Amino acid sequence: MLLKAFWAALSAYSVIPVPQYEWEDDITKYLICFFPAVGIIIGLLQCGWIFLCSVFLISPVLYAVVAAVLPLLISGGIHMDGFMDTVDALASHQSTERKLEIMKDSHCGAFAVIYCGVYILLTLGLYHELFVNGIAGAMLPVFVLSRALSGLCAVNLPKARKDGMLSSMTGNTDRKGAILFLVLFAAAACVVMALWGFVSGLGGILFAVFWTLQYRRLAMKNFGGVTGDTAGFFLQLCELFALLGILVGGMLL
Repeated sequence: MLLKAFWAALSAYSVIPVPQYEWEDDITKYLICFFPAVGIIIGLLQCGWIFLCSVFLISPVLYAVVAAVLPLLISGGIHMDGFMDTVDALASHQSTERKLEIMKDSHCGAFAVIYCGVYILLTLGLYHELFVNGIAGAMLPVFVLSRALSGLCAVNLPKARKDGMLSSMTGNTDRKGAILFLVLFAAAACVVMALWGFVSGLGGILFAVFWTLQYRRLAMKNFGGVTGDTAGFFLQLCELFALLGILVGGMLL
């Protein structure tokens, strides 16, 4: 059953072709546990891209472009979609109920497009600087860490909607088992980051934890809890903060 939950997690959170199963209770019980597995795949692909760029002397600009879009392509943009919906809702400055309605609206607002562009440009710049400073390798576990922290927030924070996507995907979760799995994934990612470069890795970890603490306050204040869209918003910014933290830490060396 754990193997089926693993395949289901890859199917739900990525475009990777995997065996398909009906989402029975035994599968959804452990689905969130394997969310960070998608991050492992993204990290490995990023590692391969760094290797190719080093071997074939590919320019830092081209490296950064591919590195910035690779997580979006593998995830199918599911988390960026949540980021854009949440930005639209936050930019409206409306009531909590209205913000939740805006997030459910399938139309894309101007603020979503603007901040999606801003996000991609910022990540592109960060990847470029990490590469030219020789510390791009420290960001490989970030994709695991961001998903582990996202999963921990999903199973521990109040839900803004009782009938939303996040509630349906985590409502049957074995909470204790999920927390154990996700903490282990997060701890392993932190260890690898620290081993790759202690100061730069520590910077990434601290920035990611800082954003996690801010996310809880933001979600409760604006939406009364978390949703599937805010989970995507969290993940995208967690990775951005972690990349920034790695760069800041690396510059202190």
